[in-house]
Amino acid sequence: MRIKNYSKQAFIVGLLMPVLLCSCASYNTRVADYYSSLQNGQYAKALHLLEKNKLLKKERNKLLYLLEKGNLFHLMQSYDSSNVCFNTADYFIETTRKSLGDVSKSYLLNPMMQTYLGESFERLLIHYYKSLNYLALNKTDDAIVEARRITLSNNALSDQQTNKKKYNKDAFATNLQGMLYELNGDINNAFIAYRNAADIYLANGNSYYGVAMPNQLKQDVLRTASQMGFDNEVQRYERLLNTTLNSTKTDGGSLIVFVEKGTAPVKKEQNFTLTQNKNGINGYYYFDEFGNQVNVPFDYGYYSLSHRNNNALQDFRIFRIAIPYYELTYTNKMAVGIMVQQKTYTTETAQDFNTLAVKVLKERFLTEMANAIARQMTKRLTEYAAQKGTESASKSNSKETDDKKKERKAKSDGEIAGLVMNLINNATEKADTRNWQSLPAYIDYIRIPLQKGENQISILGNAPQSFTVNGNGSLQIMSIKK
Repeated sequence: MRIKNYSKQAFIVGLLMPVLLCSCASYNTRVADYYSSLQNGQYAKALHLLEKNKLLKKERNKLLYLLEKGNLFHLMQSYDSSNVCFNTADYFIETTRKSLGDVSKSYLLNPMMQTYLGESFERLLIHYYKSLNYLALNKTDDAIVEARRITLSNNALSDQQTNKKKYNKDAFATNLQGMLYELNGDINNAFIAYRNAADIYLANGNSYYGVAMPNQLKQDVLRTASQMGFDNEVQRYERLLNTTLNSTKTDGGSLIVFVEKGTAPVKKEQNFTLTQNKNGINGYYYFDEFGNQVNVPFDYGYYSLSHRNNNALQDFRIFRIAIPYYELTYTNKMAVGIMVQQKTYTTETAQDFNTLAVKVLKERFLTEMANAIARQMTKRLTEYAAQKGTESASKSNSKETDDKKKERKAKSDGEIAGLVMNLINNATEKADTRNWQSLPAYIDYIRIPLQKGENQISILGNAPQSFTVNGNGSLQIMSIKK
């Protein structure tokens, strides 16, 4: 009987092995062809692969599909089509809430089964791309709407993350807001936005998530304060920023160039083995890469207190959980040279997604860990229920007259049912490795003075680019992919 039981178990393991192997594939792996074409500049092919990708077409991944398609159309300079996608993405984020079914799928299967609503910085980047699209279409009023919505998004981020030591405002988006207001001639609101961006840096030791306060931002604060006649603010910020206002006027206006470099980090999966503390089901710990014991706070309130004495939980001692982490794909932070009228200007970093993405995920590490524990506890209960339910059914349906044989058979059937459920649970244990991967690793920027009329702009370095800009006396904004 025991040999037969093991044979059945081995057969089931072999039967489910393809499922176990398939479950190891990350989001990045399953959309690799699309990203490869995108990175190689094969935009038509990338669009074809995007449309035929079954994973991205699933309703739970609708936001990722819209973000990728919006960015792809932006790169193809199909700005209207790009904003159709981004506007739909905006609406999707605003109107979609996690349902009970979403939460249930997360705990019974894994968080990859939930509707993806984006990282906080991904949602803010929608305003950046929509603004650039509107400006390229000469729809300045619509770009200003995006500037106003940046305030709402920053406020929502602050409400969501009350810990001031964590990512609760976005300096890059706030700086962009100032540029948009200035482009529209609203110098007062431009000053307020520039000042708010500078204050974010000042409150964090002049560096915010991998980005040192740009010198250009310092000048923008001082210049717009001076234009508004706020002499006290000019003096105060000259002191705070340890610089002075450089008064330079250009007949042709100026050009702000955003330079998007490299590719954003991708989410991968890391596994942890956790052990129960002596104080019972509420305490777990693991050992980090330095050999230090790290305690994981766990809220037992996820579960009914009636389960506290359940044997299924009493056996819950050591287990594996899957947690996401970011892996960098591009690390060249070197500034880009831009030549105009035989003079070379050097870009400054405006946003560092390599640092921002990694740190934001680390900030919620313990939350991810606690959710993973809750998921494993739920799965352990399903194994226990499957085992006991099968034992009961086996006894009821058995035609055996010998009670001992009936008991042994029922127990054997229950063990197999528990094993099957355990294999399924292990096969479905995955970290959520989804992210907006067509974002750059870094966004640099530079403000360049223009002469009246035609200006020849040359982007230096690898894959050099050249284009002309007409200096019309006003501020212009554009972006390039490096």
